[in-house]
Amino acid sequence: MIRVLIVDDSALVRKILTTELSKYEDIEVVGSAVDPYVAREKIAELRPDVLTLDIEMPRMDGLSFLAKLMKHYPMPVVIISSLTPKNSETALKAIELGAVEVIGKPSSTYSTPDIARVLHAIRGAAAARFIKPQSPVASTPKSASSHLAQIQTTHKVLAIGASTGGTKAIEVVLKALPATAPGTVIVQHMPEHFTAAFAARLNQVCEMEVREARDQDRVVPGVALIAPGNKHMLLERSGAQYHVRIKDGPAVHHQRPSVDVLFHSVTRQAGRNAVGVLLTGMGADGAKGLLAMRESGAHTIAEAEESCVVFGMPKEAIKLGGVAEVAPLPNIAQAILNALMRQSEAGGAAKTEQGIVHARCD
Repeated sequence: MIRVLIVDDSALVRKILTTELSKYEDIEVVGSAVDPYVAREKIAELRPDVLTLDIEMPRMDGLSFLAKLMKHYPMPVVIISSLTPKNSETALKAIELGAVEVIGKPSSTYSTPDIARVLHAIRGAAAARFIKPQSPVASTPKSASSHLAQIQTTHKVLAIGASTGGTKAIEVVLKALPATAPGTVIVQHMPEHFTAAFAARLNQVCEMEVREARDQDRVVPGVALIAPGNKHMLLERSGAQYHVRIKDGPAVHHQRPSVDVLFHSVTRQAGRNAVGVLLTGMGADGAKGLLAMRESGAHTIAEAEESCVVFGMPKEAIKLGGVAEVAPLPNIAQAILNALMRQSEAGGAAKTEQGIVHARCD
């Protein structure tokens, strides 16, 4: 049983969340609070397992309260925020402070979020390892970086999927990749509007250019494209060039964008020229897609349990046999570079062998 405390200044939101979440056997809503001051008393009294927290509240905003909470009484927190550019920036700061997940609700402050997404987030938060030292950001060894600079990455594709805890994990991986890394496509389970802020933040700290994907954007070396929230992203190919397609469609594993949708498209379009990476997250999204990538000849990597916030998606991929390599988060960037170098060497050897055969025939 997951004990939940709801903190929101809207009486309607508190009532609907309490009513809807209480319908599930594994959820017990132990109380609600109109603001952080009331929440502080109820946390001490009720000892909830998970807190849902709005950002815009009277007397004290959610971000200030979260900072105090994580300092004095750390616990899993799910942020529920209106879908506005301003709130998306604030929500990313909340994740930096220790919030496990972010759920969006329509632009009205007093409108209610999607209950299925809230439920998924609460379950993920309850299972999360949120109290742990931050993983050190691995740097790319100069030898690996210079070697990669000599590798032809034009026809290579790096595909990454993540969910709960993925915003930090993706940052660790991308910050350790050089500007010469292959074209990269990423699905992070996140609401619309929030993905643009996430991409802009990564673009400030990474050597690669990082941006939210637009329909028909080319996938080229040195650029990482983040799937926009509430849209699926697929890899497509026209001649020798890759591009992305952004589309609507039913949610897959309750998610849009879906990692499986992306990975299956990478399988079809890039095959053995791809590297697939599945990071922390609850559920099974991406597991079947990663298996398909491996079966097509791509190198596949899953984040090790020891560094995952939630060892759900990687675990499911490992169980299916879709993972060629398991690595802790600080080592994943190097694992990607090693895989690319092996693929390049294998391709060079094949061309050499082909040349020898042609010479003998001549």
